[in-house]
Amino acid sequence: MSYVAPVKDMLFNIQHLAKIDQIAQIPGFEDAGLDTAQAVLEEAAKFNEGVLAPLNWEGDKNPSSWKDGVVTATPGFKEAFKQFTEGGWQGLQHPAEYGGQGLPKTIGAACGEMQNSANMSFALCPLLSDGAIEALLTAGSDELKATYLENLVAGKWTGTMNLTEPQAGSDLAAVRTRAEPQPDGTFKIFGTKIFITWGEHDMAENIIHLVLARVQGAPEGVKGISLFVVPKFMVNKDGSLGARNDVHCVSIEHKMGIKASPTAVLQFGDHGGAVGYLVGQENRGLEYMFIMMNAARYGVGVQGIAIAEQAYQTAVRFSRERVQSRPVDGSVAAGASIIHHPDVRRMLMTMRAYVEGCRAMSSVAASAYDAAHHHPDAETRKVNQTFYEFMVPLVKGYSTEMSLEVTSLAVQVHGGMGFIEETGVAQYYRDAKILTIYEGTTAIQANDLVGRKTSRDGGQSGKAAGSAN
Repeated sequence: MSYVAPVKDMLFNIQHLAKIDQIAQIPGFEDAGLDTAQAVLEEAAKFNEGVLAPLNWEGDKNPSSWKDGVVTATPGFKEAFKQFTEGGWQGLQHPAEYGGQGLPKTIGAACGEMQNSANMSFALCPLLSDGAIEALLTAGSDELKATYLENLVAGKWTGTMNLTEPQAGSDLAAVRTRAEPQPDGTFKIFGTKIFITWGEHDMAENIIHLVLARVQGAPEGVKGISLFVVPKFMVNKDGSLGARNDVHCVSIEHKMGIKASPTAVLQFGDHGGAVGYLVGQENRGLEYMFIMMNAARYGVGVQGIAIAEQAYQTAVRFSRERVQSRPVDGSVAAGASIIHHPDVRRMLMTMRAYVEGCRAMSSVAASAYDAAHHHPDAETRKVNQTFYEFMVPLVKGYSTEMSLEVTSLAVQVHGGMGFIEETGVAQYYRDAKILTIYEGTTAIQANDLVGRKTSRDGGQSGKAAGSAN
């Protein structure tokens, strides 16, 4: 169950499709050319192959656990997370002014794929932190940025996204968590949030929850939702940690896959109210949360590519080692490895084509993001932002559905052994299923693509996407 990062293919995409030489001409990215990309990817490969990948199966056998409100990560995860943060991986693509390395998403996304191939349960933690960082960078006040961003970028603290409630899954208009304004400008938060990825754990000093809630008197439906920062531990004016906030993990889910990633039920306000800080303006919370959501949706699409890559590699190794029968075309004598069987080769080539095609798509989208956020020309930013927004539901929707096909084929290549947990390939199949569900199901991605991204400009974004590169 080893993993070898596909650095060569990633660099091909970065050079020829994402056009890293053009990205390196954008102010602030002058040092982020192909040589930098290669150096960063090679270093990321060492970390993910050597540190995260060996923990993946352990996480499936020995998941995170909950007891008396405390969540303990899989053995080895806390130490690996320490290495992850000390290596600067959390801040790879975040601004240098907050302690990040300021590299383009084009490079960061490739490193993210490696993390998810090596250990998807682990990689979900930094993925959610990335989204929280983006939301605060875009909509947070100077005070919120000063209080939270540096430690989030460093990985000293981690972030979560709190949308879902027992009665409000994809329908966020049904959110009931309430926010009561206080004389000091803060809010008291009351409610229950479910399916909160890495909502509680022991790997970081603090957890910064971004929470959707309704201020008293707000309009009904999605127009009345606001966004709040609710830290696990309060932060003192000098930056030190203070008292425990009134937010507690009352249980974690027992899941089909990604078992090492604790999926928490969080209770806000059982002991007087959790202290929350408004992000941006009241009743614009869903708008701000979609900044985080779009970051997460792109990241989940990359997860689909990542888990498919790992499944493909596992299937290739097995097919080279497994000796069974004689190929029907008579090309090899009896006793040959099954990679010589035409149908096995068909499955492997199908898997590889899917993975490499989706990786190329995600790389192009990442380069558009970089231009949309950093190019000095306003019109270029606008065009690339439109293109990136159009691509996000494609990256998320198609790449995750693809991952189900590829992981299923990986089980098929293994035959009966694929149904046995010890080969490891069954875990990839189970882990992949959630990707078509969380951060918006495949049907929601289709609705977004057609109902928003295509209809808003009469299909011009789709035409531009079809002719790009």
